[in-house]
Amino acid sequence: MNLPHIMMFFALISIVSCTTSSKKITDSKQYNVYLDVAENTSLEKAYTEMEFWKNKLDDQPSQFPYLGKLASSYNTLFTVTGNIEYLKNAEKAYLELNEITLNTKSSYLKGLAAIYISQHKFKESLELLTKAEAMGDNLEGTQKMLFDVHLELGNYKLAKSYLDKFSDDRDFDYLIRVAKWSDHRGNLDAAIRYLEKAKDNAEFANMPGAKIWVYTNLADFYGHHGDIGASYDHFLKALELNPNDAYAKKGIAWIVYSYEKNADEALRILNTVTKTHNSPDYYLLKAEIAKFKGDLVLQKQQINQYKIAVENELYGDMYNKYNVLLFADSSEKLDTALKISEIEVANRPTPQSYDLLAWSYFKTGNTKEALQIMENHVSGKTFEPHALYHLAEVYKASGKMDEAEHLKKKLMESTFELGPLMEQKIKEI
Repeated sequence: MNLPHIMMFFALISIVSCTTSSKKITDSKQYNVYLDVAENTSLEKAYTEMEFWKNKLDDQPSQFPYLGKLASSYNTLFTVTGNIEYLKNAEKAYLELNEITLNTKSSYLKGLAAIYISQHKFKESLELLTKAEAMGDNLEGTQKMLFDVHLELGNYKLAKSYLDKFSDDRDFDYLIRVAKWSDHRGNLDAAIRYLEKAKDNAEFANMPGAKIWVYTNLADFYGHHGDIGASYDHFLKALELNPNDAYAKKGIAWIVYSYEKNADEALRILNTVTKTHNSPDYYLLKAEIAKFKGDLVLQKQQINQYKIAVENELYGDMYNKYNVLLFADSSEKLDTALKISEIEVANRPTPQSYDLLAWSYFKTGNTKEALQIMENHVSGKTFEPHALYHLAEVYKASGKMDEAEHLKKKLMESTFELGPLMEQKIKEI
């Protein structure tokens, strides 16, 4: 699940006091053992596996199934390191596999579709999965992926129709998807219940990968629900299984920053993560924390590092959302923000994408167009807090104060998820 923790950059506001909060959930003695871990066993295992299948393929080039194993190891390396080149290598391997097999193997089509999902190429993924579905073999696995893609594309009725096809409360894959559906519908309580069931399944079957996945996603959901202690505990559970899990460390850093207001400690945690994990969005998170603590030099430095990172064409459209929100805050980049938001709507016409388009128009001063887009495509169609904040600002600028005030009350319940800088902005609505 893609549950964002990065705060974007809006109009300049007064610096919020960075005094450490009296609220204390985390304990550095508990998580310090997972920072600067001497051995990265996940990375070593993935790299060893990649070399093994590379050598096997070199020795026996005609054994094309080895390409599938190699692609899988590349994908794992991308997950562990954040290095986009590994993901593109996985794509290249699957493209070659499907060419060799004349697009007749559903497993290879789905393998490439999964890589495309990671790259936010949802329409290309849908095309591959539709072919795989027509083949009929391993159909349930295909249907699960079709649910994922239709949900990402905003085809909600189709997504629900696929979810109903494999409904089974004993199935881990179903439970995590119905949780995602519940969250999309705004029913966070149900989403947590389903993920707790999925956790029980994963623990009973002792599936380490599934346990790590469900722990980190439950941690996110608990955080959104306001149960910060449970969120922290589940990030620690994930780290117990994989001391190098970057996402879990990032989650703890967010708690330290957003809940405990300890910017220096949050940056210390993130700095250990970015030694081995290279996702560009970490720069934006560091920039936000730097702004919160009043270190504008560090903020500028981190934003510049982000910009340099995403200049890499291999990322394609993966960081469109981040780019729109960053560029919309720069008077010289407003046209660029608008163009990217139009691309994002074309790629995936979801309420979240239309929110980006409306926000871009709003930042250019075209409040009338922004309001029209918001009312037609966003209002009542998403519960995502960042989109609701944008909607509240557009309502306020349009003179719809009752509607803005109503959203303000809702948003004040999401201040942990949104972070201290956004909390200040919400109070000013």
